Amino acid sequence: MVALDHDYLEPGKGLCRDRFKGSEKSRRQVSIIQAEHISAVAQMLGKSRLAPELFRRNIVVSGINLLALKNARFYLGTALLEMSGLCHPCSRMEEALGQGGYNLMRGHGGILARVISPGEVHLGDSLRYVESL
Repeated sequence: MVALDHDYLEPGKGLCRDRFKGSEKSRRQVSIIQAEHISAVAQMLGKSRLAPELFRRNIVVSGINLLALKNARFYLGTALLEMSGLCHPCSRMEEALGQGGYNLMRGHGGILARVISPGEVHLGDSLRYVESL
């Protein structure tokens, strides 16, 4: 995982510099996690901070409850996305966070999204709600 300050999102590809090789219909084009959940997991582990890369998500946002985007479209930078589901933890969380990491991440994994219209996303861009589906 490499932290970037910008990238381009395309339908069917997600982030251009990501390893994702899915399809136009894939639910997993982009994964998004809340910074507040990263902080909560760090506190539960007794740490002051955890590197966002440990969580293996594409984008970290703050100040918004991602679950409020259920059945919704939203802009991230200039790209239009659509929430496609929850991003459940995988067994790699045991490696990244230690024993119990998988269970610790339950409910804190973020969301998955499809790219509807292409666009750029930069560090610090806002996430803007558009409409419910």
